[in-house]
Order: sequence, then structure tokens, then C-alpha cells
Amino acid sequence: MKRIYLDYNATTPVDPAVLEAMLPFFSGEFGNASSIHTFGQRARAAVETAREQVAALLNARPQEIIFTSGGTESDNHAIFGCVLGSAGKAKHVITTAIEHEAVLNTCQEIEKQGVAVTYLPVSRDGLIDLEELRKAVRPETVLITVMHANNELGTVQPLAEIGGIAAEKDIYFHTDAVQSFGKIAVDVKAFHLDLLSLSGHKLYAPKGIGAIYIKGGTHLRQLLYGGHHQRGFRPGTENVAGIVGLGKAAELARLSLAEDTARISALRDHLERDLLARVPDSRANAADAPRTPNTSNITFPGIEGEALIIALDLKGLACSTGAACSSGAVEPSHVLTAIGLPASEARASIRFSLGRYTTAAEIEAALEIVPAAVAQLRQLSPTYKKEVSAHH
Repeated sequence: MKRIYLDYNATTPVDPAVLEAMLPFFSGEFGNASSIHTFGQRARAAVETAREQVAALLNARPQEIIFTSGGTESDNHAIFGCVLGSAGKAKHVITTAIEHEAVLNTCQEIEKQGVAVTYLPVSRDGLIDLEELRKAVRPETVLITVMHANNELGTVQPLAEIGGIAAEKDIYFHTDAVQSFGKIAVDVKAFHLDLLSLSGHKLYAPKGIGAIYIKGGTHLRQLLYGGHHQRGFRPGTENVAGIVGLGKAAELARLSLAEDTARISALRDHLERDLLARVPDSRANAADAPRTPNTSNITFPGIEGEALIIALDLKGLACSTGAACSSGAVEPSHVLTAIGLPASEARASIRFSLGRYTTAAEIEAALEIVPAAVAQLRQLSPTYKKEVSAHH
């Protein structure tokens, strides 16, 4: 059975060109980037090239890029580092109700430590209201953290406008760009960003490597203590092979962004349109909002999302019910309940996310597999007919 992978928001395969760039640094070029001899200097040169490649995709300066273990560490560093690094006793942070757990759970942790946090609601389309944001600002607000693109819906927030508000009020602005970096244009200057988190494994680089952009002059407390690596922000011997892979992946994304976007969004739109046409009562979530080109979240009333994922997997199709980090959680998705879906519909929603290797043939196959699987599960569902008539 030829398997079809439509879960690129969970993780991506490593691009062959990325793997090729990394391979020498596991064996021949094994130097420690902090050593002053030739072995070390060659590793250092590779790390600095990668810093330039990542910076180029963000419109940042290379020295503003600090390599980390991934998006979660970068989010933690941005939030804790900003709160600990800011003066004053009373502190307040503004975020949204649909952030990734790496931001939400960090915000819940700082609340336990006495920091006030405002969780902005979102519209049916998953967008925050800029007026609500303005009203939420207090004299003691030290940070606004709003994700660029949502991992479950693909919704893209208006970062330039949010950044404008933050700049005007002289508040640090952070974005979790894990799902947007390499998929849509990300410009730290145009968005007035002070801090940005990104991750390699969503971008055809390996797992366990990411970065944080820290704008020059940003006052951020370091969280780890050790040697003087990466301007003291992130001590620890650099993961040279991973860093090289992330740099190469960023370069590939920069060169193929326009072409990938056009091709992938056409496939996504075809998948979404035809699924809605072929599956009665199905609805696409946040379909009217600006979205990343690769993501589609669809509700199929009358089924359990987990059961559908398993049924599709048995037919060779991989997709998900939202965030992989929370699979196994019985709670309905916090993102889908935040946009107003009742728990039963949130549990009946599936995320399809496409990528660089998705083919038209795979989409055609998915359009046969998914409607058949939904119909089969609905026949077994005691609630389907009731739920639909209630909705109409």
C-alpha cells in the first residue's frame, strides 16, 4: 500500500539537499565550533553561514539569530526571558486563546509566579480583534505574544498591525512563527518584531533544532548558564549538523517560496472544495480568514475525529485531529472551541496539511478515501442524524 502523508504541520521529512549538507558534520567535519584550531574553525564557519541563511529568510541580521533545540525552547526563552528581564514589580503579558501549548503553558507558569496574563479571544475565523488588543494594554504590560500562523487552522494573524500597536506602546512583541517560517513571508522589520521563534522540523530540516530571533538591544534574561556560546544567550556546544540543516532548509525555502505556495495552495483548495462537495454536512473551519497555503481544517459532524484518523490510517492516509503534541488528549481542541465550535464538532474535526512532496495523485486518492471512511463511520454513529437535524 502506498502511504499518503497529509500531516506536514506535525512534522516534515528532511529534504535530501538538507541531509546532504548535514552529513559531513557527523564525521569528517566533526569539530567543536568553539575550538580555535582548524577543525573548530571549519565548524564555526558552517554555523555562521547557517545563521546568515536563517536571517535572510526573516530579513534579520545574522547576529540576531540564536540557535536552540526547537520551537518550545524558543517560546520559553522569549516569554520567561522577557518577563525576568523587565523591571518593575507588577508585570502583565498579552497573548491569545489559540496559541500552541508551548506558549499557553509557559503563560500559565508565569501566572503561578504572579504575572498577570490576558488571553485574547478570537473570531469564528480565528483572528484577534485589534481594538481588543489595544484595550488589553496596561501600564505594566511587558510583552505581547501572538502566533503568526495557527497550527490547527492555518489562520494568519495581522502581525504588522499588532507590531505597530506594540511599538507605539513601547512593549516587546514576540511571535511563534513555527508554522509560518518557510511557508509564507516573514519579515521581522515589517512586523516590528523583537522576538520570534522557529523550528527546523516543520521546514524539511531535522527535529531538535530551532532558533530564536532576538532583535538587537532587546533586554532578555538568559535561562541557561554555561559557556559563552551564542553571545551568552544559549550556552552549550552547538549542534553543528542540525544548525547546518536548518540553514540549508531556510535557503531552500527562500528560493522556492513563491513556487511552493502556488502549487500547494492549489492542491489544498482542490482537496477542501471537493471534500465539502462530496461529504454531506461537512464544513471548513476559518476558511474565510487569511491562511497558510497548506492547511485545511474540516468538521465532519457525526463522527469521532480519533476514529476517523485510525480508519484513514488503515487505508494508508495520514492526517491529524489538530496538534500532534496533544494527541492522546481527550479534551476537544482548545483552538476549535475558541472559534466557537461545540465540543462534539471540535471532536469531529480533522486537519489536513500538505507539503513539498504532496502530489496531485495523492490528493485524488484522498478524495476517494476520506468520503468513504466518513460515510462508514456515520452509518455506525447513533448520534449523526440527530446532530445534523439539530444543526439545521
